[in-house]
Order: sequence, then structure tokens, then C-alpha cells
Amino acid sequence: MWVLVLKALTLVVTCVLVFFPFIWRGKSLLWGKTEESHVISILEESKLLVDSAFYKTMQRNLNKREIISPSQLLSFSKLPEPISRSISRAAEIMETSVQAIKKRGHLKLKQSQPLTDALSGNLLNIIANVSGCLPHMLPPKCPNTCLAKKYRLITGACNNRDHPRWGASNVALARWLPPTYEDGISEPRGWNPHFLYNGFPLPPVREVTRQVIQVSNEAVTEDDQYSDLLMVWGQYIDHDIAFTPQSTSKTAFRGGADCQWTCDNQNPCFPIQLMVEDSIMSKISCLPFYRSSAACGTGNQGAFFGNLTQANPRQQMNGLTSFLDASTVYGSSPDSEKQLRNWSSKAGLLRVNRRHQDLGRAYLPFAQSSAPQPCAPEPGVLGAARTPCFLAGDGRATEVPSLAALHTLWLREHNRLATALKALNAHWSANTIYQEARKIVGALHQIITMRDYVPKILGLEAFQQHVGLYVGYDDIRDPTVSNVFSTAAFRFGHATVHPLMRRLDAHFQEHPDLPRLRLQDAFFSPWRLIKEGGLDPVMRGLLARSAKLQLPEQLMNEELTERLFVLSSSGNMDLASLNLQRGRDHGLPGYNEWREFCNLPRLETQADLNVAFGNRNVANRIIDLYGHPDNIDVWLGGLVESFLPGARTGPLFACIIGKQMKALRDGDRFWWENDGVFTEAQRQELEQHSLSRVICDNTGLTHVSLDAFQVGRFPQDFQSCENIPSLNLEMWRETIPQGDPCGLPDTVENGDFVFCEESGTRMAVYSCRHGFELQGKEQIICAHKGWDSQPPVCKDINECEDVMDPPCHSSAWCKNTKGSFQCVCTDPYVLGEDGRTCVDSGRLPKASLVSIILSVLLVCGLAALTWAVICRW
Repeated sequence: MWVLVLKALTLVVTCVLVFFPFIWRGKSLLWGKTEESHVISILEESKLLVDSAFYKTMQRNLNKREIISPSQLLSFSKLPEPISRSISRAAEIMETSVQAIKKRGHLKLKQSQPLTDALSGNLLNIIANVSGCLPHMLPPKCPNTCLAKKYRLITGACNNRDHPRWGASNVALARWLPPTYEDGISEPRGWNPHFLYNGFPLPPVREVTRQVIQVSNEAVTEDDQYSDLLMVWGQYIDHDIAFTPQSTSKTAFRGGADCQWTCDNQNPCFPIQLMVEDSIMSKISCLPFYRSSAACGTGNQGAFFGNLTQANPRQQMNGLTSFLDASTVYGSSPDSEKQLRNWSSKAGLLRVNRRHQDLGRAYLPFAQSSAPQPCAPEPGVLGAARTPCFLAGDGRATEVPSLAALHTLWLREHNRLATALKALNAHWSANTIYQEARKIVGALHQIITMRDYVPKILGLEAFQQHVGLYVGYDDIRDPTVSNVFSTAAFRFGHATVHPLMRRLDAHFQEHPDLPRLRLQDAFFSPWRLIKEGGLDPVMRGLLARSAKLQLPEQLMNEELTERLFVLSSSGNMDLASLNLQRGRDHGLPGYNEWREFCNLPRLETQADLNVAFGNRNVANRIIDLYGHPDNIDVWLGGLVESFLPGARTGPLFACIIGKQMKALRDGDRFWWENDGVFTEAQRQELEQHSLSRVICDNTGLTHVSLDAFQVGRFPQDFQSCENIPSLNLEMWRETIPQGDPCGLPDTVENGDFVFCEESGTRMAVYSCRHGFELQGKEQIICAHKGWDSQPPVCKDINECEDVMDPPCHSSAWCKNTKGSFQCVCTDPYVLGEDGRTCVDSGRLPKASLVSIILSVLLVCGLAALTWAVICRW
């Protein structure tokens, strides 16, 4: 026995002596494997956390059949389309994972050392890949056909061939100054209540609203120069170039607190604290607020672009293309374009409403959603359920009737143009007509905005200084919308919103059957357009009634600060506080930092503020709240500045808006004035077109003002539509060259072709509908003996086979359909509002109900049989 023990000990010692050097040398490799498994485990846990929070949100929305709270309506209007939602979810998983890694101490960090210093490049890539972020962080693949020079992509990508992400949808907003987060990486300004700025805490945003911004509806001053249409156009254009998705989850990732009710700062909840007076009246202590989604690879997720040793502060995403490209009409993603186009039309038309018409003219189609419908039902209809909202290129189209009216106007204009182009060019394919009409509509958006709108906002002098004349496409200018423009400067328009919606009759007088409406009675009410006179009364009111004038002591009316999105007596929401909180959420530097950025003098004293704001009382109230000029939120500071000559903004916002508009124009390869985008004859036709003409062509109005943004009196300031110049589409007539050996190429099922020409050679470029992929040559060439090859084939894509980015959540079963897919749930689960996740319906399964019924019948039968037997005996 002892001999065996001795031999065993000798063997152990020998093995240790032999293998110890190898173990010692390889310990880092073994630890690396362990570290990698830890990271993957944490990633899976983070996925469950984020998905659980999202699941709880959908479960709550499913159970609450009627969306009645203002915050829920706000969330609906901020609901991103599927690609944006997928990116937001991936970014949240990534952020939660990195925070967990840091918190659990798997990585030993030195003081102030960025987390990414402690993670290897391999682990960073694993985090990005498993979370789902990596595919959205890589540069897009740009097409290499002759169409790349002819039509812009629906996503805005590849506008700049060297920087294909510039201006594209679902990329981070540009930063013109570094953000100022309280932890340097992600925590908003005002996140920590004891954090001091220049010796003072930031004032609660609701207190700023009450003390400085709010004005009663009756006290507003009307603009004696500009019409309400100027305000609505600004809102409409803002929705063309910027949309920042909120967090996809409405409950905290850790702890599960519901953002609808919690008053604690727990990501993604950043509630707006109420003052004592508010709390007594509303019986709540805060208003819900959800943080904007972080862009993949930013904030606590670390740096994934460029140098991994440099921390990358949290950035926010733009869900739309940055360009002035009429994405309000066509969408900014393949998924939205798929829903908006009428694919059965041979004239490249957009979908219209099949249930309602406006005296023979089209309305926007209704949105289809598996979620409870958010829009208000027509009053007086017993048992009326909430109705669908309108479907447009931007999800906020139904917020107010005036905005829905503009969306409808441009839907009609596209279909009018497409029909006329088909009549001129019968040989054009549906896709050619769609792209040409889209190109014209996009150009008109650019012309109306830059020629008619922006100079009125900035004033001619500031326009020349910050925008200037067009000299051509600049391939080193980044057109991406900036964070400060989207989150602060271009929100100046909220101070020009009139508290009343005015609808006028055919003589531009108050309509006897359509009285003035307070905004709270118009929010999310598509039935107001459909049942109360259609577009015409609304358009007359926009043309012939003044916008609200923005004054330092009259910034925002009570409809926006007390009753935003209020469809019932339940709750309230404050747009001014939302704007201020959003700026802090995004870490925007203070007012003086931006003045310095624009080469304006910093305001150091009370006297400086008095001069800049032109109102001593307002300046006093602001400094009393903020304590120091450097602490003033940039949106508020820019809003109260005195107007520049002939402008509707002060010097700071004129600088920021002007700089952004110049970037949108000069950095756009498809800008309408750029060589090769249109012919010279086409440019001359476009240049004389106007918003007034678009109104004439697509409504029942027979008289309009020459400049739709100038408020006018009827009839002296209005012109007959017969005198308003129209677009001569003859300049778009195309003839097939005589002796052409090719003619029209063959069509393909589930696809289409578009002609283009390069170096005198005629080509046909094929594309498939969304949900199909090309097999064969994408581009065929017209040679001397005809087309050089056969057309390709469009094959159905089986989306269910995508392992890297599965279309359905793991809770659902993916079923492939022709050109699409379907997420299927097993009873009693139903699809949530995202259309991909199964949510418990809260009822018994049908199979269980059948079993119960059969069991009851069986018991009853046995009882009856027993009773019969006993009675017989």
C-alpha cells in the first residue's frame, strides 16, 4: 500500500516539474479564454435584461388597450421603424454588457482609465458582434452601376463615395462641440442632483418652463408678416432631416422600474421632476421621460471607431436621412419604402387611403399595426375604438392636422407627377417613373426650403454670411445633421406655434361649421381631416392666418406647456421641459460655449444678458434660476435672443441653422443645382415652381398668395391659380433613339429596370422588390446586336435563415413568405407592437378552453347517466 502511495506522489511531482513551465507560459492564454467566456456570458445576461424590459413595455401596452396618456402618445410618435429599433436594441445590449463587465470587476481599471483600454480588440469585436451592433457599424456596400450617379439610395448612404455613412439614416448625429456629460461619457447634465455647475445646480426644467417660457393662450402676439404655413413648413422639414429614436424599452434595465411611474434616474428613465404646485395639482411628482437611444459603439460601450484607446462619449442616432430629400414622403429605409409604394401600379404611384377620399382626392393610407391604435376616435360614435393613424414617410405625420395636411399634399403631388410622366413616357418602367417623380419632389423640397423659407428665418444678411451662394458639390463637407441643430436650434419653431387651429371657408373667412380648435382638441385626430371638410379649410387657414410671434416674454403657449398630446383628462405633458431635458440628455454644452463656437462674445454679466435678450425681466428670471450665464441651456438662450434684422431668430440660432443648411446643400451630391442631377432646361422649370403651385395642383383652392409664407388678406393679396407658374414636364420627355437595336428589355417577375446612360452607352439596371434578391447580371448593356445578356432573376429571400440578425425574436417562430416573412406565436401568445416578439395575451389557450368545455360536457354526461341509472333502479 505505502509503495503505491509513494509511486503516486512521485508521479505527481514529476508531472508538475515537467508541465509547470508550459502552464506558467500559457496562463495568459488560458485566462483569456476564461475572460472571453465571462464576456459572452454577460452579453447573454444583458440580452435577457434588455429584452425583459422591452417585453414588459409591450405587455403593458397590450394590456392597456387604449393609449390615453400623453407620454404614451409621445412614445408612439417617437416609435422608430424596424431597422432603427434593431440598432437601438443592439446598442442597449452593448451598453448594458460593458457596464456589467465594469461593475463585476472582471477588469481592473486604473483611475480615469477608459474601459476600452482594458479590453482586447478581439473582445471588443465579440461584444459588438454578439450584441448585434457590428453590422450597423460597418460601412455600407455602395452600388457600382450607372444608377449610382442618377438616383439617391432610400437610406441616404453612399451620397459621398469616400464617406458612405455621411448623411445616411441610422448613424450618429454630428458633434460640432464635444458633449458635456457629468461622468464624461454618458450621464446627462442634471443626472446627479448634487452636481454643481459654476457653483450652482442646474434648475429643474419644469421650473424653467413655469418661470420663463410659458404664456397663456390669450396673451400670444401674432406675426404681422408671416403665415402659419411658415411654422408648419419648419416642422415638416425638421421631420424630413432629423428623428432621434427614444429607448426601445420603457422600463429600467436593472431593477425593472417602470419609466411611466418612477421618479428616479435609472437608465433609460430620466424623469422630469415637478415642482410642489404641479405635484399638488397632478398628484404625481414627475413626468416620464425616456432617454434617446445611444448609437452603437458610443458612451459606455466604448470606442469602436478608430483608436480603441480613446473613450467615445455617448452619441445619439438620427433615424432619418440627413438630406433634404423628401423622406417625409418616401421614408428613410427599405422597410418604410416597401409599405409606402403601390407595387401593383405601373405608373410608380404611392399607396393611398382606400376607405376615404377628399372630394375625389387622395388621403394618406392608414398605418397597420399589431399594437393598440393610438389615434383618437370620432366623438359621438358609441363604442368607437381608437382609430389607425396615417402612414407617411415619417411616423409623426398625424400629430396635428396641419402637419398631416402637408404630408397629404406631397403624396398627391408625387402621384400627379408620376401619372403625367407616364403619359409622356409610355416606355418608362414603374420604377423609372417612381424615381423620376421622387427626384422632382425632392428638388422642390430643397428649393422651397432654401429659397423661400431659410432666408426668412435667418434674415438676408445672416443668410449671406452663413449660407451664401451655391458654388457646387463639396465632397469634403459632411452633411450629417448635428446634435445641436436637431436638439436645440431648429426647435426654435416651437415658440411660433399658435394655440389655435384655424379653418376657413371658400372666401377665407371663419368657417361657420368648423370653429377654431385648441391644439389639445386636434392632437392625433385624423378624423378631423376626413370628417371635417378635408384639406381645403386647413390649407386656407395656414395661408391666411398669422403664425405666433416669438417674443422673449411669450415663448410657448399653454397648449404646448400644459396640454401637449392630452386626449383626455388623464395626465399632462410639457414640450418646453421635454426640449430642455432632451438637450441635457444629449450632453449639449451650455449657451456660452455655443456663442463662442459661432464667434459671438460670451455673455459674462447681467448687463450682457439684458442687451442680448432685449428684455431685462426675462434676463433677471433666467439668471435667478441658473445662477451663472455659462449654465444656461442652449435651447433657452438661443430662443430669447433678440431677432436679427428681417429675421425670426437671434444671432446664435442663425449661425447654427445657417451652418447646417449650408452643409445639407453643399455636401449633397444630389442637390438639385449640382451639375448632372438635372438638365439645364429642367432646372429652369424647377426654379419657377413654388409651394403655392403645389397647393393649386393638389387641392380645391382656386386662389393662393404668391408667396405661401407671407400672410395675406383675401382677395387683395391672393392670385388666381391660373396666374401661378406651373412645371412644364415636357422637359422630362424621353425618346428612344432612332435605329436603336435594343428596344425595351424583358421585364422580370418581382423586379423592374431603369434606363441610364454612361459614355454614350445605353444600359438597363435591374433591381428586385424588397424581400427578393437578384441572381444574374444587375446591369445589361445595349450593344450593336441588342442587349448583351438575358435579364436576371429575382429570387425570394428566406429571411428566416438569417442567423446573425434574425427577423423574429426567439419567442416567435419565423415563417418565410413570398417577398417577406411572418413572425408566428403559439396560443395564447400574440405578437407585440414590434411585430417580432411574442407577448402573453393574458387569456387561456384555445386548446385549454376546448379541454375545459369537453371536460364539462363529459362530467355533465356522466352525471346525467348516473342520475338516469339511479332513477331507473
